[in-house]
Amino acid sequence: MISPETVEKIKRRMALASVFEDDIEESFILGSGSGGQKVNKTASTVRLCHEPSQITIKCGQNRSREVNRWLARQDLAEKILEREKSEHSKRIQAREKIRRQKRRRSRKQKAKMLDEKHKHGQKKAARAKVDLNEE
Repeated sequence: MISPETVEKIKRRMALASVFEDDIEESFILGSGSGGQKVNKTASTVRLCHEPSQITIKCGQNRSREVNRWLARQDLAEKILEREKSEHSKRIQAREKIRRQKRRRSRKQKAKMLDEKHKHGQKKAARAKVDLNEE
């Protein structure tokens, strides 16, 4: 069984991720994997569908249905928080990329860039088709 402290901790995590019980569709399915016949006969694996985020979590870590219910809720909250964090990180990276693009280059960097562009242009010119009818 899960202790009441752990349940409260999971509830706080769900509140932080804005996951409400009304938004969750819970179903129980047959388990699989190690544990013998008992696991394969009982519907102890929990599947949670969170409608607002369209995330589905399946948890069958334990033989107990009640423990799996709370573990699935914890996984759902963590996944939503991780998604929010990565979106925030992507925005910061995009902003930083634009800042780097707008930054002025030093003389040495500018000369190096122009030299590379000149070499690239020569390489492309060397690839041009040769017209045999010019003679």
